[in-house]
Amino acid sequence: MKLSYALSLALLASTWAIGPARAADIPETPSFAATPPADWSRFMVRGRVIGVLPHSSAKLNIPGRAHISDDVMPEVDLSYFFTPNLAVEVICCASKHKITGRGALAGLKIGDTWVIPATVTAQYHFTNFGAFKPYVGVGLNYSIYFNEDSGPGLSGLKLKNSVGVATQVGFDYMIDEHWGVNLDLKKIYMEPKIRLEAGGADVRGRAKINPWVTGAGVTYRF
Repeated sequence: MKLSYALSLALLASTWAIGPARAADIPETPSFAATPPADWSRFMVRGRVIGVLPHSSAKLNIPGRAHISDDVMPEVDLSYFFTPNLAVEVICCASKHKITGRGALAGLKIGDTWVIPATVTAQYHFTNFGAFKPYVGVGLNYSIYFNEDSGPGLSGLKLKNSVGVATQVGFDYMIDEHWGVNLDLKKIYMEPKIRLEAGGADVRGRAKINPWVTGAGVTYRF
C-alpha cells in the first residue's frame, strides 16, 4: 500500500515537471499582419505650372466657327493613397480663355470666360522602378464656367457647365523620402453648350474644347 502511494506521488511530480517543458517547446504563432513599405505615405501634394491647350473648335448655328485660346496658370493637386499602388487625385485650378471667330466670323471677338476644370482621377502607381514612379489614371471632370464677358456688339455670352472623362499619364521622380519632381499629361473632354446674342439673333452651339493639360512641378509626400 505504501509502495503504491509512493508511485502515485512520483507520477504526479513527473507530470508537473514535463508540462511546463512541453509548453516552452511550443513555438509562438507567427504574425501574418501586412507591413507597409517604409517609404509609403498616404498623402501627396503637388504644385505645378500647367498649360491648358484646347482643341479649340466651337460649332455655331450661324456660318462660321469659334476658336478658344490656350492658357498657362499655377495648379495644386492632392493625392490619397489607399495602397502603395492605388490612389485618387483631386486637382483644381482656374484658367481664362478668349473666344474669337474663325471662317465667316474671322476677326470677331466673341468674348472670354473663366473655367474651373475640377477633376478627380483614380490612379495606378508603379513602384518597382526605384525613385522613378510612373502612373496612369482615369476619372471625371466637371468644368464650371463663370465671368463670361461678351465681345463688342454681342451680349449674353454663356457657357453651360459640362461633365466629361479625363485620362492621365505621368511620373514622379523622388529626390528623397518626401521631395520629388513631377511631369503630368491629361486629356480632358469638355464640350459645353455655348449661347450668345448677336444683332438680336439667338446664337447657339457647342464648344469642343477637349484640352490637353500639360504640367510640371514639385512633389511632396507626407
